[in-house]
Amino acid sequence: MSFQRDAQTDLYRTESGSDVSHAPLAERMRPRDFAEFLGQEDVIGPDRPLRRAIESDTLSSVILWGPPGSGKTTLAQLIAKRTSAVFVWFPAVTSGIAELRAVVKAAEQRRVFSGQRTIVFVDEIHRFNKAQQDAFLPHVEKGTIVLLGATTENPSFEVIAPLLSRSLVVMLHALPDEALGQVLDRALADPARGFGHLHATMTPAARRHLIAFGNGDARSALTALEHVVAHTPRQPDGGLVLDEQAVAAALSKKALRYDHAGEEHYNLISAYIKSLRDSDPDGALYWLARMLEGGEDPLFIARRIVIFASEDIGNAQPQALLVAVAVSQAVQFVGMPEAQITLAQGTTYLATCPKDNASYAGIMKAMTDAQTYGNLSVPFHLRNAVMPLMKQLGYGEGYRYVHDDPAAQREQSHLPPELKGVRYYAPKKN
Repeated sequence: MSFQRDAQTDLYRTESGSDVSHAPLAERMRPRDFAEFLGQEDVIGPDRPLRRAIESDTLSSVILWGPPGSGKTTLAQLIAKRTSAVFVWFPAVTSGIAELRAVVKAAEQRRVFSGQRTIVFVDEIHRFNKAQQDAFLPHVEKGTIVLLGATTENPSFEVIAPLLSRSLVVMLHALPDEALGQVLDRALADPARGFGHLHATMTPAARRHLIAFGNGDARSALTALEHVVAHTPRQPDGGLVLDEQAVAAALSKKALRYDHAGEEHYNLISAYIKSLRDSDPDGALYWLARMLEGGEDPLFIARRIVIFASEDIGNAQPQALLVAVAVSQAVQFVGMPEAQITLAQGTTYLATCPKDNASYAGIMKAMTDAQTYGNLSVPFHLRNAVMPLMKQLGYGEGYRYVHDDPAAQREQSHLPPELKGVRYYAPKKN
């Protein structure tokens, strides 16, 4: 499928049957229907609201948010095939307010004379500034156009609030390893769009390495597969065997045993966290290197660092959480490969910090009591009497203001009577 010029708008709408034989593998293997759309079942499964809205042609404005290669553009193309509306491709990189006026004018005429709706697909909507996004607002609000936006950035920060409030935000996730493996298998077996005509075989180790290389990104995995096939010599019998060595050679990267969803994934992150907990920076650095060389998402490691700072260090060194958050932000800002330096700095810092899990242990115990005892009432002296009736009922009665009565700090109870004397926070003397 491609997007061809629409005479009415001088922009683009979808047409099927285009020749994609010379397109990159990732484009050739783009899903043609929902059955081929893998890894997003929680969003686009047969019983999901978005799927029902698409199939009933009642779609309202939607913002698709997800990482590269998660299927945002593919989903837009599937919507284009399913809807009776005119589907206009509106790339944020090359379009502006002048082009939007032309689209809106055509949409208004279409709506008046034929009742036909217009869906405007804005790819990379986060690239539009506030004024450009504001230009969409009245037309979305009146229903002149249905906005379908796609972004890799958090819409809360990159899309203006009025436009966000009038749209459904749908979050797509990085493809799980199982789905990514199916994408690769399909490309290798498909004789028309993929490499089925080559009768190629792929070893399990090579498959795992390509999945790790893809890192949840279908486009990246398919591009890697295409590169491996192009650079792997044929066997004497004419066959093509993709093994771990062939993959490593083609991608110029040693194929380490690693699986994002399998045992090795959990083994390595477990070894990393335990090395941090035991204050062993050398062990932690080695397991960090193993994960990064295996293709682990650096943001996954950064998230675990932030969790570790609160769970295992806590108030023994409160600065640790600030450092961990800074590491996470720096990893997002810098990206790989330089981000490995930041991760290493955060790793060695956290490993050498004093440790105390009192905050973690305390909230776990408090959560257990909250579940066990249910909705215990807030003692009346801790309630605010914001209305006269509340004051008449005794709200706030007996409350002691600690700034005027310092003894209240130890003498005044702050727990329901059923939990009197319970202690949740017990810091260690590090």
